[in-house]
Amino acid sequence: MGSTLEDLPAWAVDFTPVEADRELARRSLVDTLAVTLAAAGEPIVARTAGLPPALRWAAIGHALDFDDVHLPSTSHVSVVCASATLAAGGGDREFLAAAGVMARLGTALGWAHYRRGWHASCTAGAPAAAVAAALSLGLDAAGVTRAMALAVPSAGGGQRAFGTEAKPLQVGFAVDAGVRAARLAAAGATADPDALAEWFELVGGEREVELSGPVVPGGLAIKLFPCCYALQRPIATARLFGTVPPEKVASVQITVAEPVLQPLVDGRPRTGLEAKFSLPYAVVAALVDGFPTVASFTDEAVARPEVAKLLDRTTVHALPGGSGVLAGETTVEVRFADGTSERRTRTDIPAGTGELAAKVAGCVGTGRAAEISSAGWPDAARILAAAYPADEPPKSEERPCR
Repeated sequence: MGSTLEDLPAWAVDFTPVEADRELARRSLVDTLAVTLAAAGEPIVARTAGLPPALRWAAIGHALDFDDVHLPSTSHVSVVCASATLAAGGGDREFLAAAGVMARLGTALGWAHYRRGWHASCTAGAPAAAVAAALSLGLDAAGVTRAMALAVPSAGGGQRAFGTEAKPLQVGFAVDAGVRAARLAAAGATADPDALAEWFELVGGEREVELSGPVVPGGLAIKLFPCCYALQRPIATARLFGTVPPEKVASVQITVAEPVLQPLVDGRPRTGLEAKFSLPYAVVAALVDGFPTVASFTDEAVARPEVAKLLDRTTVHALPGGSGVLAGETTVEVRFADGTSERRTRTDIPAGTGELAAKVAGCVGTGRAAEISSAGWPDAARILAAAYPADEPPKSEERPCR
C-alpha cells in the first residue's frame, strides 16, 4: 500500500531540501514578492487595511492573478505557502514542505474537484498554510496534524468568485486560517486528527498520495501575463500575429478544448477583473497590445472603443474532450477585411522562468528589481511589512485602481 494523507505531516517535518529545491524556493519567493508589490495600487490594499498580515499579503499577492501556478493541482501554491511562511517567520524549508503538501493535496483532489467548481487554491491551501506556519513555529508531526485539522473549517472556496475581488480575498482567508490554526495548535489547542481525512473524502479527494519524487511534482509555472493561467496559451497564440490594427480585422475565431473554459467567465467583460477570466478579451488584448501587461487588464483598457468593436467580431469554439486548463490545443484565426485570413496554433505554453528578471522589473521597476531578486525570507517579510503595514487603519472609501 502506498502513502496516505495521514503520512503528509511526518513527511513535511522530516523534509530536507536539496539545492534544486532551494532554487525553486528562491524563484517562488521572488515571483510572489514582485507580484504582491505590483498590486500596490489595487483597491484590495485599502480594503484589507488593518487585517492580519497573512490574509493581507496573500490577498494582495493574488489580486493581479499574476502569481505562479501548480498545474497538476490547478492551484496557486506560492502565494499561499510563501505568504504563510513569511507571516510565521519561516524560510526555505518551511515553504518547500508546505508547497509539497499543497501540491500533493491538490493533485489528489484532481480535475474532478476543480470541475465541480471548487477553488483548489483554497481547499488545498488552508491545510498547506497550516503546515508552513506550524513548521515555522517548530511543531512536531503531531502538532502539524492538529494544525491541519484545525484549518479544515476554512478549507473551501468556489469558482463563482473568479472575476471579482472575492477570488484573492478567499485565498487570503485560507492562508489566514492556516496560520491561525498553527498558532492555536502551538498554544495547545486539540483537534481530531481524523478530521482532515474526513474532510478530504467529503470534497472528493483520494487518500493515497505519492510522497516520492520532487518536492513539488510537476514544478511551478511562472505566468508571463497577469491573468488566469487558462489564458496564457491563447495569448501566446495570438501574439504570433504581432500587433494587428483592429480596423483591418473582419473577425477573430478562437478554438480551444472545452475544459479550458472551466475557470473562465461567460460573456463580455465589464471590468478589468472580469477581463482576467475572459478568453475573447485576452486574445483581443494580445492582438491590439502585442504583449498584454497589467495595464491591459484595467477597467479603462476593457472600455477601449477599438477593443469593444473587435470583441463584437470575436467568436469562441469549444471542442469536447480532455481535462485540465491546458487540454488540447489553441487555434486563433484572424479573418481580415481584405478577404484574406491567417491561422496560428499552439500546443505548448511559453515557460516564464527565463523571463522572470524582466517580469520583476516590470512589476517593481528597474530601480528595485535587484533588491527584490536578491531578497531572502526575512528581507521579504520586512519589505511587505513596510509596503502593507499591519497597523494601517482600515479605510472605507473607494480607491481607484491606478
